[in-house]
Amino acid sequence: MMLTNPAKKYRPFVAVDLPDRQWPNRRIEQPPIWASVDLRDGNQSLIDPMDQERKQRLFDLLVKVGFKEIEVGFPSASQTDYDFVRSLIEQDKIPDDVTIQVLTQARDHLIDRTFESLQGAKNAIVHVYNATDPMFRRVVFGVDKPECIQIAVEATQRIRAQMDAAPETNWTFQYSPELFTTTEMDFAVEIVEAVMNAYGTRADKRMIVNLPATVEVATPNNYADQIEWFCRHVNNREHLIVSVHPHNDRGTGVAAAELTLMAGADRVEGTLFGNGERTGNVDIVTLAMNMYTQGVNPKLDFSNITPVMREVEYCNQLPVHPRHPYVGDLVFTAFSGSHQDAIKKGMAERRANPDAVWDVPYLPIDPLDVGRSYEAVIRVNSQSGKGGVSYLLEQEYGIELPRRLSIEFSQVVQEVAERTGREITSQMIYQAFADEYLEQRAPFGLVSHRLSSEPDSPKVTLEATLEHNGERETLKGEGNGPLAAFIKALVASGQDVEIIDYHEHSRGQGADAEAIAYVEVRIDGKAVFGVGTDESITSASMKGVLSAINRHHSTQPAAANVTADSLV
Repeated sequence: MMLTNPAKKYRPFVAVDLPDRQWPNRRIEQPPIWASVDLRDGNQSLIDPMDQERKQRLFDLLVKVGFKEIEVGFPSASQTDYDFVRSLIEQDKIPDDVTIQVLTQARDHLIDRTFESLQGAKNAIVHVYNATDPMFRRVVFGVDKPECIQIAVEATQRIRAQMDAAPETNWTFQYSPELFTTTEMDFAVEIVEAVMNAYGTRADKRMIVNLPATVEVATPNNYADQIEWFCRHVNNREHLIVSVHPHNDRGTGVAAAELTLMAGADRVEGTLFGNGERTGNVDIVTLAMNMYTQGVNPKLDFSNITPVMREVEYCNQLPVHPRHPYVGDLVFTAFSGSHQDAIKKGMAERRANPDAVWDVPYLPIDPLDVGRSYEAVIRVNSQSGKGGVSYLLEQEYGIELPRRLSIEFSQVVQEVAERTGREITSQMIYQAFADEYLEQRAPFGLVSHRLSSEPDSPKVTLEATLEHNGERETLKGEGNGPLAAFIKALVASGQDVEIIDYHEHSRGQGADAEAIAYVEVRIDGKAVFGVGTDESITSASMKGVLSAINRHHSTQPAAANVTADSLV
């Protein structure tokens, strides 16, 4: 049971004293060194760890995306990892510009086994760690500070000796004071400097010091303060590549990584989509795409994000959430009517100025940049409004509804959505539109028409043959144009009809082009919409008028007959 006073059991994080912090005034203007730990940290968190086939597929994907540093396993702790490292090297599967990284504990026999696995590698990072946090020193390992430093220094010396014995490999050394964020800052600097001295760092051969938030225990600004404090106080900062390894226990791993980069970190370790122990590692995809939205090239290629997501899902046997930033199946999808209307207007402005800076409501990036289409941006259910319905008809069927007709037709779709209780696809929307407007052919249908005019006269005469309840009849009328003449002919035949509003445009191109006319008429004092299509704009407008008359005379609107099955 949750405590009414959690302060009796849990203590607040003690922040670093850094009143003159500089990082809040900085911006991220270039990407960090990216290091993927999917194959080690990510893999060890899986219910069923990856086999060789899945490991190889994920390694190949990481290379394709653009990672130059990839932690491939913990070869001294796992025969599967050992065999995978050997297969990468022996089968020459590592590109020359990619460096593999392996992890080892600070124990002699494990270090030796690690170097055995790396024999013949072109480029390799050997990553050693030991816990420096006071709770771990006391509870887990029973060591004091000098003993903790001795463990790190002796491991470093053995690694240095192993590297010197294999000069054919381009080696990089990485040390992690595990649980850095809960280690005393002065002690963290002390142990790192001892390791630097033991390794013999220099500016032209820097070592990596990885400062992990092994468990995320505070708000992201505290991690940034710790990184800035460390960078200010450690000797020979220029001899180091400062790396961070954020976890996500508080759900702020991405924010923590961003703030630590502002605070001076050079490198980020994380995983695609954030897979990792407990709540996961920092999500490199989100982190990289956040940079992209600010105009910074992350130097990782997610131009076709869906296949990347599917491959990672296969390798990890874990789904990516449909609302995952930038990636999830629904992340670019709007169901809300107000959102849809804003997106529709933003996209219209974008079409008019395709080279302008991206500025579309509710869409932080252009879906096309990550290989997504605009088709999934707006989808319709019972929460949607006229904007979404109009957008889908326009994008997929070339139907540009006038505003008042858009409002009216959205109610038709709303009724269908509420009655069926499901998402309404664009095909279903079009079918509802056709049933409601285009297929209204009774009691009146257009059979043919003929136009004539006298020389030097603005008037035209129209003769139209209609089918009325199965019987044909011919009407005649004269007006300033074909549509005006048709209305005169209808009035003469006893129909109380007048034009309120009229819009037209073409659909399609070339030989397949057709005209579509939207006609709003007043019949017996009531405003009614009708829509007509035809190769001839005159015929389309006349069919639109008859569509409105037929809808007025219909005792049961077509939309009432629409069912989920009929719209599939």
